[in-house]
Amino acid sequence: MASSIFASSSASLQRTTTTTFRMKKILPPQGHSFRPSSSSSPCACATRNNAKKGRGGGGGYIRRSGSVVTAATASASSSSFANGGGSITDFTKKATATTSTIRNNINKKGGGGGKKKQSRGKTLIVTAGTDYYELLGVSRSADTKELKRAYRQLARKYHPDVNKEPGAEDKFKEISNAYEVLSDDQKKAIYDQYGEAGLKNGMGGGGYGGAGMGDFTNPFDLFESFFGGSAGMGGMGGMGGMGGRSSAQARNRPTQGDDERFDLEIDFLEAVFGCEKELDVMRLADCDTCSGSGVKAGTRPSTCGTCGGQGQVIATVRTPLGNFQQVTTCQACGGNGQTSTPCPKCGGDGRVRKSKRISLRVPAGVDSGSRLRVRSEGNSGRKGGPPGDLYVFIAVREDPDLKRFESINISTTVTIPYTKAILGTTVKVRTVDGTVDLKIPTGVQPGATLLMAKRGVPKLGNPNVRGDQYVKVKVTIPNKISNEEKALVEELDKNQK
Repeated sequence: MASSIFASSSASLQRTTTTTFRMKKILPPQGHSFRPSSSSSPCACATRNNAKKGRGGGGGYIRRSGSVVTAATASASSSSFANGGGSITDFTKKATATTSTIRNNINKKGGGGGKKKQSRGKTLIVTAGTDYYELLGVSRSADTKELKRAYRQLARKYHPDVNKEPGAEDKFKEISNAYEVLSDDQKKAIYDQYGEAGLKNGMGGGGYGGAGMGDFTNPFDLFESFFGGSAGMGGMGGMGGMGGRSSAQARNRPTQGDDERFDLEIDFLEAVFGCEKELDVMRLADCDTCSGSGVKAGTRPSTCGTCGGQGQVIATVRTPLGNFQQVTTCQACGGNGQTSTPCPKCGGDGRVRKSKRISLRVPAGVDSGSRLRVRSEGNSGRKGGPPGDLYVFIAVREDPDLKRFESINISTTVTIPYTKAILGTTVKVRTVDGTVDLKIPTGVQPGATLLMAKRGVPKLGNPNVRGDQYVKVKVTIPNKISNEEKALVEELDKNQK
């Protein structure tokens, strides 16, 4: 029997597209000890197809060409047999048992193509792992630029925020995993030698042992770091560098200053008709010494020696579950990627707090709680960024006589004696325009409300429209009256009957 016996790793088996098992009992030659090579590494041992019969006692081999036995863990048995630790029959039994174990394991895992009908010369098909090169559409000799270009195009195409087709998100994750492996020299070396199974099973010295495929970076984190940080899909236009450098660049970009708040209290009439106010606002302004750069005069920033200008440092921790990487902001440069001598006046911020006098026009019709916006009068931006805005919050002092309601209307109260209520009269009424005469009609009832049109508050934003003033009449009745007043009232009472 002409046969070949190979000992290989399980990873090699998984990269084999089709493996054929044909087993035939191997008979040892009579009176002859069959000893394969005693090499410490597993190797192929084959007999000659036309072995001589009767060699060493008249025995021989049954010839069957093309029979192959693949054993993933037969190396130990092969070495034992090579060192004289058993007969050819024992070795054959071990190889057969190992082959059965491999077949059972592959069947349990689903083996990609599954197993065909078991018969003599049966075929067991094992699907190879994912081809990361084919997934990214690059050759095996692709360099870093080609990998980045391929990932950039595919990640844009299959990002779930852009592509709503079924399976797009899974495709996006596969692309991210492929790029992460092929862009890392150590992972790429393991993948090229052992395939995807090598990453799962911790090949190559155990560097990734135990972590398995779960050791991949979050694909969305990888995408954001690749396309410039937290800008998300909107940041894909700037295809800057990778990860930490993009973060460092983002920190060094000009940023808009924060908005500033100022609380202003005004009188009632100032709120009604508007006014001009001078405000002394404390805010952050550009440092005159360093012109807003934050760097001491005569010096220049230099690349951080701790993070190499990335703004981030990566710490790798090896645990029983695998290697874990933690990305943190560089403490030496604060995430800027640069170190410099700070300006002594502003402490490196590039801004100092100063007071500025600002003229503010308060429009007619404002009320308590109104907010006025003054553009570009807030805090200065960092690194030459635009300033924020100033927001002025209005508080209106109450008037002792005039009460505002429904934004544009005013209410007030007048008090008259009961005799004036009976006979009618004219009274002086205070309005926002000054004192005005109001005629009280004869027989006005206590609590009656009289309307004074167009004496209210101008409408905010449209001062030509004004509200009204409502005057409530309050009638007083004396607690004590004289005898003459009493007689007159009694006479009036008789006439009422």
